[in-house]
Amino acid sequence: MAAAATMAAAARELVLRAGASDLEEEEGALGGGPGLQEPLQLGELDITSDEFILDEVDVHIQANLEDELVKEALKTGVDLRHYSKQVELELQQIEQKSIRDYIQESENIASLHNQITACDAVLERMEQMLGAFQSDLSSISSEIRTLQEQSGAMNIRLRNRQAVRGKLGELVDGLVVPSALVTAILEAPVTEPRFLEQLQELDAKGAAVREQEARGTAACADVRGVLDRLRVKAVAKIREFILQKIYSFRKPMTNYQIPQTALLKFRFFYQFLLGNERATAKEIRDEYVETLSKIYLSYYRSYLGRLMKVQYEEVAEKDDLMGVEDTAKKGFFSKPSLRSRNTIFTLGTRGSVISPTELEAPILVPHTAQRGEQRYPFEALFRSQHYALLDNSCREYLFICEFFVVSGPAAHDLFHAVMGRTLSMTLKHLESYLADCYDAIAVFLCIHIVLRFRNIAAKREVPALDRYWEQVLALLWPRFELILEMNVQSVRSTDPQRLGGLDTRPHYITRRYAEFSSALVSINQTIPNERTMQLLGQLQVEVENFVLRVAAEFSSRKEQLVFLINNYDMMLGVLMERAADDSKEVESFQQLLNARTQEFIEELLSPPFGGLVAFVKEAEALIERGQAERLRGEEARVTQLIRGFGSSWKSSVESLSQDVMRSFTNFRNGTSIIQGALTQLIQVYHRFHRVLSQPQLRALPARAELINIHHLMVELKKHKPNF
Repeated sequence: MAAAATMAAAARELVLRAGASDLEEEEGALGGGPGLQEPLQLGELDITSDEFILDEVDVHIQANLEDELVKEALKTGVDLRHYSKQVELELQQIEQKSIRDYIQESENIASLHNQITACDAVLERMEQMLGAFQSDLSSISSEIRTLQEQSGAMNIRLRNRQAVRGKLGELVDGLVVPSALVTAILEAPVTEPRFLEQLQELDAKGAAVREQEARGTAACADVRGVLDRLRVKAVAKIREFILQKIYSFRKPMTNYQIPQTALLKFRFFYQFLLGNERATAKEIRDEYVETLSKIYLSYYRSYLGRLMKVQYEEVAEKDDLMGVEDTAKKGFFSKPSLRSRNTIFTLGTRGSVISPTELEAPILVPHTAQRGEQRYPFEALFRSQHYALLDNSCREYLFICEFFVVSGPAAHDLFHAVMGRTLSMTLKHLESYLADCYDAIAVFLCIHIVLRFRNIAAKREVPALDRYWEQVLALLWPRFELILEMNVQSVRSTDPQRLGGLDTRPHYITRRYAEFSSALVSINQTIPNERTMQLLGQLQVEVENFVLRVAAEFSSRKEQLVFLINNYDMMLGVLMERAADDSKEVESFQQLLNARTQEFIEELLSPPFGGLVAFVKEAEALIERGQAERLRGEEARVTQLIRGFGSSWKSSVESLSQDVMRSFTNFRNGTSIIQGALTQLIQVYHRFHRVLSQPQLRALPARAELINIHHLMVELKKHKPNF
């Protein structure tokens, strides 16, 4: 194989040489032949020019110089011409050897040629066979297309037949009345599941027959009679069953919610009646409305009557107003008043009725409360009554919507047909009670109970009571405003001279106001109402005016201030227990208290230290106007003030502290007033020091008798009360 490869290489070399020589001859013939056209001018593209050749030679020379053999030859000093001849001789030897190898393998080359010729013949026959196959496949593809067209047509016919079969099957299934349906409708009790299943089947077949009759299907006449008789039988059984359930509501001591729940399991019965016998459906609905309307009315009338028997016997009357004096006389035949009129203005634990836990607590049971001799305020009875009403109304509304298949206005109308008489009776009772009610806190709590129950009804998606809640609020709000206005008028018309002996302690009317206002403010914070705040603002103005009128009855300004401070402090303390610190009432009384306290401190310091205070103010005014020289004429006065203060300040402070503690009922308030007075005294004495440091008084001998300000502060701290 190596010899064959060598011969093939030699053969290729010979062929290349022969081709090169022929090419040279042709070029010579073309180049020297007469009559040929001028050579083509290629310009820059001409690669046969001498310039191109020289550049190419330079490139070859440079490349050859980079060859390793050439470099080695140049280094050893070998003659290149001799070396090139030696290389040429070796190449000729290799060429002759290759030719000999080629001649030796000539037989194999001839055999290879014969084999190639045979392969060409075989490939030609295969080409002819493949051509025949191609023609056969063309004919087969046309036959396949024909079969596909026939198959598509058969599929279309099959689908059409299947569609017709399905429609006919549905029609036949809808019209055929199976024996199981007939047996169940005629013989099975209505409470069995199979009766309900077959009733649904009967309803579906009736709808299908009506639809086909509308299309003019003649086959419906064959089953119409059977379906009508089955429908009549089913309607009769359903009517009897539902009416029996409704009549069971009327039995005494019956929990009607149990049969209601049972009816919901068979709500399809009424749907069947609506679709097949509307007269019977209307009869059942009317009977239900009549029965439940009477039951609810009887239940709530009885419950309300027994509930009112456990109310507190002592209730507020028209004379139990804020401005009415405790010493007021009544007629011989008048009813005794409350043992303590202040209780109707106090919230106490009554506010818990609107807490989340108490609001939805179980309703009160009157006979249980009577046995335990328990009594409740009106708002607790109102909460129990309306929570029962809310709970039953929500359940009734949802039952009506689900069983009688109604919604929207129709559901509202049906609900009010059932509950309307009960709601009207409840409204009349509330209106009658409010006509003689003077307990503003109870009415206000009832308002907030209604607002919360309205939100609960909205969360339960029961809008049927919305109109009722509005009617209740329309009764409660005017009554609350009327009672509040009566209290405002009572305070406005109160004559301080008819209130008996004067006392600087907090007045009972202001205490009533404080308790009452804090109660309403704390309730109103949960669901704010601007109208309530306006009414409380009017009441506050009248109470402030009343306090000023009573204070004016005192002869001295000091007593007036003590009375004002005691009352403002008491009202502020009560309000801060329940109301927010940033409420208008708290801010208003805080400002009044601060102003009167500051005035009282000045009034308190005036007798023992009035001369000192007056001099400091006069001196500071002179210094500010630039008339400090006039202070030189006040040396005798200053000396007297220094010695008088040094000799009497301790006793004056002691007397001042005792006087304050006797005057104020709130020890904390008295302590803060003492601290404020002592602080102001230190500030005045410090200012007195600064006045004496002026050049006009700096050389005054009495300055040496001044008390050190820090020493004075230490001594005054000893008089600070500790509680």
